[in-house]
Amino acid sequence: MAEHSEGVGALRPSARHAAWHWATPEAQTVLATRDLAAILRFHRRVHGQSQAETGDLIGYDKTYVSAIELGKRRLTDVTGLRHIAERLALPPHVLGITNRADTDFRALLQFGQSTVRLAEIARQAGHASEAVAELWPLVARLEARARDGHAEREALRLLADARLGLGTALGNVLPEERLATAAHWTAKSLNIVAFFNDPALTTTALRMHGNELRKAGLIGAAVNRLVRAASLAPNSTSRAAVLPLLARAAGALGNAPLFDRAVRETRKLLDQVDHTSLVNPVALHEIELRGLIGTGRARAAILHAEQAAPTPTTSIAPQWRVIERITTGKVRLLGGDRHGATELLTQAVAEARAQRLPHQLQRINRTGGHELPEVTDAATQALSQLRTEMAA
Repeated sequence: MAEHSEGVGALRPSARHAAWHWATPEAQTVLATRDLAAILRFHRRVHGQSQAETGDLIGYDKTYVSAIELGKRRLTDVTGLRHIAERLALPPHVLGITNRADTDFRALLQFGQSTVRLAEIARQAGHASEAVAELWPLVARLEARARDGHAEREALRLLADARLGLGTALGNVLPEERLATAAHWTAKSLNIVAFFNDPALTTTALRMHGNELRKAGLIGAAVNRLVRAASLAPNSTSRAAVLPLLARAAGALGNAPLFDRAVRETRKLLDQVDHTSLVNPVALHEIELRGLIGTGRARAAILHAEQAAPTPTTSIAPQWRVIERITTGKVRLLGGDRHGATELLTQAVAEARAQRLPHQLQRINRTGGHELPEVTDAATQALSQLRTEMAA
């Protein structure tokens, strides 16, 4: 298991394996018994330790460990139980004792879960910078706790969620040349998620990581992660959340067959699942336009853009309005409509500046190019202002 230790940083040798093994579903069943004998037997089995080796770890001789496992001795001393909990990297309440540290841990979980939820709401509302500011200290605190050997299942799950949220929020606020940082944080969550054996959680992590890889320009790797996420999705709702992102990555890769299949299935699922900011006709319309261009079908994209825009079926995240205007502006420009393209891209510049979306300003810059110098100049100026603010 040593190859996974990077997932929570460099855990101290006595706690590294314990931290991971206590996070598994099997371990949770054992811990739920609150039976020290069962816990010791489980620990020895997963680590391949003898009773003497486990005794050395917890500070008791082999005979005493054997007596506990056989039920001949019961350890009721609070100090002793707290010591064993610390050596095995367990929260004290598992062994039937509580203290201030355990209370603080429960408060951390409640606070952390609320922080992750509120950060996602902020990001969806166009305030990704605020989401980063909230998540960064939470991730740092959880990682520090894990490095100290306190990596309980709930804390590891929270750390995975916080890393995913942080990476996704960074993917909104970082310029293109730094988007690998966002993918780095979503990748770190995968090291933890693998131990939970939860298809829904794995699908979500692969989906979010795949999308950040695409934004960072690692398109082949992105498609790989998203294809895997779609194959693991446990239900239609989970699969529907993956397919639009897979279509977008396939389009960027120029893989027309994969793009077309993903779009077709997404259309079918739109009638079966609740719509979200990603899974809805408006988002799919933008994804189709961009994918048709990416797969060399500019004429089809122009014809598609000329159709009536889909009616929103759910609230659309502000950043999606920016993305849609940039893509539609690009299609208008390809169709020779300079005025329409200028209008859309100028609106996108203002919104991307207000929402602090440097990556989208860089997309506008490339789209305007030499054909729309006034748009390019406005995007360049807005991006320069954002860079100055970020540096400060």
